[in-house]
This record gives sequence, structure tokens and C-alpha cells, in this order.
Amino acid sequence: MRKIKLPLVVKVLIAIVLGILFGQFVPEWGVRLGNTVSGVFNQVLRFFIPLIIIGLVTPAIADFGKTAGKMLLVTVALAYVFTVCSGLFAYLFSVGLFPGMLSKGALSALQEGGREFEPFFTIAIPPLADVMTALVLSFLLGIGIAVTGASKMHGWFEELKGIIVLGIEKVIIPFLPFYIFCLFMDMAAAGKVGPVLGSFLAVVGVIFGMTLLLLVLQFCVAGIVARRNPFKALWGMLPAYMTALGTASSAATIPVTLRSTVSNGVREEIAGFTVPLCATIHMSGSTLKITSCAIALMLMFDMPVDFLTMLGFVMMLGVTMVAAPGVPGGSIMAALGILGSILGFDAAQQALMITLYIAMDSFGTACNVTGDGAIALIVDRIAGRSRA
Repeated sequence: MRKIKLPLVVKVLIAIVLGILFGQFVPEWGVRLGNTVSGVFNQVLRFFIPLIIIGLVTPAIADFGKTAGKMLLVTVALAYVFTVCSGLFAYLFSVGLFPGMLSKGALSALQEGGREFEPFFTIAIPPLADVMTALVLSFLLGIGIAVTGASKMHGWFEELKGIIVLGIEKVIIPFLPFYIFCLFMDMAAAGKVGPVLGSFLAVVGVIFGMTLLLLVLQFCVAGIVARRNPFKALWGMLPAYMTALGTASSAATIPVTLRSTVSNGVREEIAGFTVPLCATIHMSGSTLKITSCAIALMLMFDMPVDFLTMLGFVMMLGVTMVAAPGVPGGSIMAALGILGSILGFDAAQQALMITLYIAMDSFGTACNVTGDGAIALIVDRIAGRSRA
């Protein structure tokens, strides 16, 4: 019989339900065993984070520099500005809406009090470098390869990227549902799962609405610059949006995004350049989701939400997620490092971030690829002016 392959979001939802059910009757040793396995996985995940940054960001920067030109620089700048602005948009809405919707400190019980199920043993796997070291090294090597044309070194990092992607696809992603299962089993056994689920549902609903509003704003800006009807252009991208909802992959949606972008009047050569590039570097939807989820969790864990800290987080997020769309779950994996280093998220909070993010994975991807059409409209207008 043909093997049925479930989407990751379905696996995560099943893991949450099973974790809550098992937490009601599994004996203490079973919960401790789950915490032992999840603790080892968490150490492996922390070890992978700097390798993900070096393995994905370095070859991406090298590729940008090698083909550098006016339109490349314009497209990259627009993609980064759109991404950062989406993070700031998420910040403004989140700090305005979430305090009235979510109970401050509602999840503090996860860190204090209640019954604790200690793992049988722990294994420490220190990462080879911290997040900032990995980022600086990636920029140094990527720019250096682009400037010097070091083809052999470029090839090495492309091979390293393949190894890292393989590790994510074959180790990290397949084990994530079990990791989340263990997390919710522990919370259910300790009687802490109630406030988590109620808060999650509220956050998911608000963020979905925010992604739609963000797209309207992006196409209004593109419509003003390109002198097009923004709502007609946004409607023209609907096939790409719906396809991305189903595939949850920017790369897999490229053919449909290209066709939708051209149908909006963008020249084929401009669409053929901007859409594949933006599928790699434009992360508005993912940034909105990660920023909003982070603020929601910070409020529920009674952590301070400071604008300057969040601004630095969003700006770093736009850089660290470069080339992440080519990897399943790559955006949240790349973001884990700065979630810990800038916002101070511990292992439990990072696990909750992964759960929230994956539950809305398709929304963010659909927002990313639809926004690619807005960037293409602007680039097409700028290219037309430069030729005139």
C-alpha cells in the first residue's frame, strides 16, 4: 500500500493531543523517560543552531555577491526592508492587542511550582560557537568568497549546506513531533497544560488576521509606487497564496508565484529574477509570526517587552533567516539562536515557540510568497525608470 505522508503541522497537532492524553495516565517513570529523551534532543538542537547559520547564510551571501548588480541590490534591500517593517508592524499590533487578551504571567507556572519530573540523566553537547560568532563568521566568509571568487571554498560551503540540510530534514524535523509530544505530556502530567492551549488559540487567530492586513499594506505601497490598483494586484496573487497554504514551501510555490506575478503586469525577465530570489530572502510572514509569538510568550511568562530590544531582534531576524525557506522549518530553526541570545528564551520557551510557529506554518509561507509579488511590482517600476 502507498505510504501516506502527513504534513508537519498535522504531526505536531497529533503530538499535542497525544501528549495531553498520555500525560493523564502515564506513570512518573514514563514522563521522566520522555523528559530524558527530549533533554538530549534539546542539546542536539542547540549544537545545530550555529551550524545552521554558518551552513545556510555563508553560501547565500556568497551567491548574492557573485551576481551583484543594481537590480539585485534593489531587490535585496526591498526584501530586507519589507521583512523588518513586518516585524515592527507585528510589534505594534502585538503590544497593543495581546496585553488585553492574554493574562500576564499566565505561563509562569511552567517555570515555578507544580510537580517536577526530572530526567533520569542529562547529556551536555556544547555548540562549537555562539550565535553572534556564527553570524559574524558567516558574513566574513560569505563576503570574502564573493570578493575573491574563491570557487573551491564556495563549493565546500555548498557541500556543508547540503550536510546541514540533510541533518535538519532527517534528524531535527522528524523528531520535532516527538519532542513536542514529550513537552505537552510533561505539562499535562504537572497540570500546566490548560492555560497554554487557551492562550495558543487566541494568538493563532490574531496572527492570521495580522498576515492578511500586512499583505494589504504591502500591496498598497507597491500600488502607489508602480501606479497599479493594489487590490486587483493582491487578488492576482491569490493562486500563489492558496498554493503556499497547501505546500507550506516558498520554493515549491515558485512556478505559481511566477505566473501570478506576470499576470499582474510584471515583465517576465523581472519576475524571473525577483521571484526566485525573494523566495529565498523575503521573510515578512515568517518574521511577523516569530515576532508576534515571541511577544505573546514574553507577556505570558511575565518577561519585559522593550522596543529597542525587539528592534534589534527583528533586524537580526531578517539576516539570520536568509536561505532558510529552502529547509522545512528552517526559519524557526535559524531564529532559535537569537531567541535565546537576545530575548533570553530558555529551552521550554523555545519549544513552545516551535510549536506555535509550526501550527501556523502555512500562514507565514503564504504571506511570504504573496508579498514577493508586491516587491516584483516595485522592482519592475524601478527598472522601467532606469531604462527611460
